[in-house]
Order: sequence, then C-alpha cells, then structure tokens
Amino acid sequence: MGVVVRNLQKVVPLRRARLRKDVDTLRHILGIQKFDLGIICVDNERIQQINHIYRKKNVPTDVLSFPFYEELRPGKMPCPLYRDELNLGDIFLGVEFVMKQYKNESIDLHGALTVVAAHGICHLLGYRHETEEEWTEMLQKENYILNEYNRLTGRHLEPLMKRCSHDR
Repeated sequence: MGVVVRNLQKVVPLRRARLRKDVDTLRHILGIQKFDLGIICVDNERIQQINHIYRKKNVPTDVLSFPFYEELRPGKMPCPLYRDELNLGDIFLGVEFVMKQYKNESIDLHGALTVVAAHGICHLLGYRHETEEEWTEMLQKENYILNEYNRLTGRHLEPLMKRCSHDR
C-alpha cells in the first residue's frame, strides 16, 4: 500500500501526487519503505475537532499523529509479527493552518507540508517533545531527515520546530 494521501479539505488547492512523492522520499531516508502510512489533509475546523477530542486543546494545529505502535521508543524500528502490522499509523495535516501560519515564510505550501509531515513521521516513530531532552532529540532527528531530503532533492527545508514551542 505505501502512502495513502486523502484530501478531505477544499480550502487550499493541494497536489496529492507531489505530497505523496515527498513523503515517499522521507520514508526512503528513514528506511521505512515497507511500512504503510496514511496522510489525511484537513481544514482548520476538522483538525480543531480532532485536537479537542484527543488532546483536549480546542484550537487548530498543523499536525496530529496517531501511531500504530504507541509504545515505540525513539530510534527503534517496529518489529511487526504479521503482514497487517506493517503500518506506522496516520498523520493528519492541518493544511489550512499550515498555509496561514507559514505564508510569510520563505517556504512554499508543499515545502511546509513536507516539513510538517516529517515532524508527524517522527511522532509515528516514537519521538516526542514533552521535555527539553525529548525536544532536542526530536529536533536532531528532523534535522537529519531534512538535511538528507535537501541533499536528494536540492531543496532547502529546515525543521519548523526551531521556531516552535514545546507545546505543539
């Protein structure tokens, strides 16, 4: 199955094929090509609903991740026992939120979505940012992923976490 991209929003024009290709590149960098993952693109209203239900925060956000392997430790790979366990989970991208938040940055929408997807994939792989130590570890992983992505694609993306608080 690979990467399934669903666009459930109509606010922002989105090129799903480009996003799927970018996420496939991220999967290649991390060596997780054999694992499926879902990318669901939603508007502010939907991501706010999901954020309220699962995190008790009644505000829109850029990304929410729902890992298949909830107890995975950072830096460890899942060890599926069965073929149907070759799944990392789902990432909800708040496309409208990302567009509004980063429109004044020197990064296009698809670049910002790629960076946010990399952040979401880190969460699927067990990375968190509840403490300063976890934040540093996750930022290092995002830097590695995006540096490799930039090397392979000629882009110049960097982690959004450099400018974000721990409370994302």
